[in-house]
Amino acid sequence: MSTFLHQRPLHSTISDAYPLSPRQSASSQRQISLLSRTGLIVLLSLLLILGVILPWTGTPSIFSTTKPSLTKWQQYTLSQAVSFVAKNKTVIVCAVSQPYLPFLSNWLISISRQKHQDKVLVIAEDYATLYKVNEKWPGHAVLVPPAPDSQTAHKFGSQGFFNFTSRRPRHLLHILELGYNVMYNDVDMVWLQDPFPYLEGNHDVYFTDDMAAVKPLDHSHDLPPPGKKGRTYICSCMIFMRPTDGAKLVMKKWIEELQAQPWSKTKKSNDQPAFNWALNKTAGQVDLYLLPQSAFPTGGLYFKNQTWVQETKGKHVIIHNNYITGFEKKIKRFHDYGLWLLDDASESPLGKL
Repeated sequence: MSTFLHQRPLHSTISDAYPLSPRQSASSQRQISLLSRTGLIVLLSLLLILGVILPWTGTPSIFSTTKPSLTKWQQYTLSQAVSFVAKNKTVIVCAVSQPYLPFLSNWLISISRQKHQDKVLVIAEDYATLYKVNEKWPGHAVLVPPAPDSQTAHKFGSQGFFNFTSRRPRHLLHILELGYNVMYNDVDMVWLQDPFPYLEGNHDVYFTDDMAAVKPLDHSHDLPPPGKKGRTYICSCMIFMRPTDGAKLVMKKWIEELQAQPWSKTKKSNDQPAFNWALNKTAGQVDLYLLPQSAFPTGGLYFKNQTWVQETKGKHVIIHNNYITGFEKKIKRFHDYGLWLLDDASESPLGKL
């Protein structure tokens, strides 16, 4: 993996202790002049090789100020990371850019309370996140290059956000091909209970509905019927998959749909419609399972229908803070509902950020 180059100006600290004699000065100055020009060219060429070419080949530069520990994480691969964190051939994955680090820590606290934090892998979408997480929690973050622009990746509806989220199915497909079960979560979620007992049977793909309309408690676990846009409204925020041909097919189709529906200024898409098209187009070939709404409600239901929340009290497992945009608004709503857990950061594997 490439390293970043930080060059400092080179200052000569050596003075000439033996100046030229008058008889030597004329001829020697001509030689020095020639050598200076030649030497300068050679020096510049050497700097170019050391500073530009070698980092791209993975060879350390003598002028690099990157710490050895950081270089280690730059070279850390997804397969190595999954092998390190997986427990019982299962890994819990999230994808995070630096602005979302507080949400990551909040999510991790809730997972720690369910004793599943050791199998969490953070797919860092910028180097700052890669270094910070591995500094605090070594081995639990990996970056799959190239890194998206971390300054735009957090703005919903932007091209940066699309580029950020559209990488997700490739990461998940890679993990499946390595032979692991994988659970994906957005980090604006909070676990209230252990979700694994709800992953009944041996289905290929498990998911949650993003619709706020109340379902019967004993609703079907089949893929819901399409909505007005001709597709379902399944949330790409919470997915569990087994390493089956069916699950891999869904991820491949998701990648294809993202390529067929690129972001544009007129159509500011995100990854979720493509995920739904992938589910709809593979439904007859893949064993799909809709998780119970009472356990995995969308934010549009949990935060906006308090009658339903009281009627289903004790059944909620994972809460998603969606149907709202903006960091401050999300944090305030978590606070209002007692779901912002960072007041005691010691519970987080990352400690105090």
